[in-house]
Amino acid sequence: MKEVDRFIYGQSAGVTALSASMADFQYKKHSHEEYALGVTLRGIQEYHLDGSLQASRQNGVMLFNPEQNHDGRSQNRSGIDYVMIYIHPKLFLEILGKKDAVLFDTPIVYRAGLRRSILKLTKAIFGGAPEAYCHELLLGLAGHFSEVELRPAGLRDLTFVRQAKEVIHGHLAHVLKLEDVCALFGMSKYQFIRAFKANTGTSPYQYYLNCKVERAKQLIEKHRDVYLAVAEYGFVDLAHLNRHFRNIYGTTAFEYMSYLNSYKMD
Repeated sequence: MKEVDRFIYGQSAGVTALSASMADFQYKKHSHEEYALGVTLRGIQEYHLDGSLQASRQNGVMLFNPEQNHDGRSQNRSGIDYVMIYIHPKLFLEILGKKDAVLFDTPIVYRAGLRRSILKLTKAIFGGAPEAYCHELLLGLAGHFSEVELRPAGLRDLTFVRQAKEVIHGHLAHVLKLEDVCALFGMSKYQFIRAFKANTGTSPYQYYLNCKVERAKQLIEKHRDVYLAVAEYGFVDLAHLNRHFRNIYGTTAFEYMSYLNSYKMD
C-alpha cells in the first residue's frame, strides 16, 4: 500500500509546530523567516543546505537559521517521519537573552536532551496543553544552547541587504520588476542578482516568492481567510497560492487554515 504524505500544523506560545510523514513529496528550495528546530523520527531526511548535502538520520536534530535556503526529501522510498518547531527570531533571541542575532553553528546534531525537549514541546502543542506550560517548555528548549553552538550573525554588506529586502517587501502585492529594483541601486539586473545572492544565498526572485507565501501564511493565521491572502499578495487565484504554499509547507493554504482552526491561537 502506498504511503500517504501527511503534514499537520499547530500553534501555541507564539511558535508553530509541524508533524510530517512523507515518502513521495519533495520540498522545493525555500527558506523561512524563523529559526527551525526539528527531529527526524524515522528514515533519513536529505536536503541541500548552503551548498552541501545534509542527511539527518533517526534521532537527528536539524537546526535551520532564519532565511537559510534548503529543499527536502526522503533519501529512499521507505519515507520519513519528523517534527519541527518554528520560532520567530525576535522571540528566540528574547528567550536566549541575546540582543544581537545569532546563528546555529552546526546543521545537524545528535543530542538526546535537546531532542527530548523538542519532542516534549511538539507533543504539548498538538495535545492542547496550556499555553503557560508550552512557554515553560520553550524556555527549557532554549536552555540547551550555549555559546559553543551559536555564533554571531553577519553578512558582507548589511546595508545593501537591508535596503534591497525593504524594496522587495514593498512589491509583494505586485509583479516584481527587477529593472525597477536594480535601478534604485545603480546596478544592472545581473549585478543586482549577483550581489543579492552573494549576501543572502538566494536569488531576488526566490526571496520575493518566499516572502509572498510567508506573508500570506501570516495573514491566514491572523484572519483565517485564504481568499484575502490571495488578493492581498497578488496571487492569480487560490490554486496559484496553494501550489506555492504546498512547495514550502507541504500542505495547501486552505488545509493550513483548517489545521489552525483546530488549535487555540494567541
